[in-house]
Amino acid sequence: MNSRYWPRFLSQFSKYAVVGVLSNLVLFLVYLGATSLGGEPKATMATLYLIGVVQTYFANKKWTFKYFGTDRSSLFRYFLTYLLGFVINYFTLVILVDKWDWPHQFVQGAMIPALAIFIFILQKFWVFPEINTARDS
Repeated sequence: MNSRYWPRFLSQFSKYAVVGVLSNLVLFLVYLGATSLGGEPKATMATLYLIGVVQTYFANKKWTFKYFGTDRSSLFRYFLTYLLGFVINYFTLVILVDKWDWPHQFVQGAMIPALAIFIFILQKFWVFPEINTARDS
């Protein structure tokens, strides 16, 4: 890796974090509100997860990764990435909440940063690969 790699990586991660923190903060508050009003945790998570995927695609494509490839290919990979994240999130809730009776608020709260790191790595190297991005940050 050359000396230009890390500053770009850190810039992308910082932008990704801003998009993710703002999106997830709002969605987590909606999750807490919806479940406190009787919403089932997994159904609420599923609905809000889809909303989060759609709203962050364009911010990450244009601002975070400055990707200039086609929407068709990147959107397909983006949705596959988030589908994998959804499956991991869903089955974590099934195991830790339904089977082990852990509080869903804490499980879901812990899943947000764990999945964020996993999804960033997939976005950087697979969804919005460097070879199709602008040279400047």
